[in-house]
Amino acid sequence: QDYTWEDHGFSLMNRLSPDVGQLLDEKFQVVYNLTYNTIAMHCGVDTSVLRRAIWNYVHCVFGIRYDDYDYGEVNQLLERNLKIYIKTVACYPEKTTKQIYTQFWRHFKHSEKVHVNLLLLEARMQAALLYALRALTRYMT
Repeated sequence: QDYTWEDHGFSLMNRLSPDVGQLLDEKFQVVYNLTYNTIAMHCGVDTSVLRRAIWNYVHCVFGIRYDDYDYGEVNQLLERNLKIYIKTVACYPEKTTKQIYTQFWRHFKHSEKVHVNLLLLEARMQAALLYALRALTRYMT
């Protein structure tokens, strides 16, 4: 809550290496905003709330929480099997199995499941960067 990518991490990364900071920010934005506006067999769906829930759940798993986000959305939108999958891939990737992959979102396309993977891996990377950049900020001050 007191150290975010948008407010702190990006600006420090930009000072250290403008090209890398900009590329990372663009990469995070592309994955976060990626959508076909479909969920399973439903078209024309605004998936931004779901994407935000996945992103914030990954950050939450790593101890990063935001005061301005209602974490009730996570429990409302992410089924138990999806949470198990996200936590396994983010924290224990070596324990990821085909079984837990097939357990969540059974009626969804594989491309939608791949998007979940992209979201969770980029959110995980951003969380790791936030911890590293925060430590660097503390060291520099």
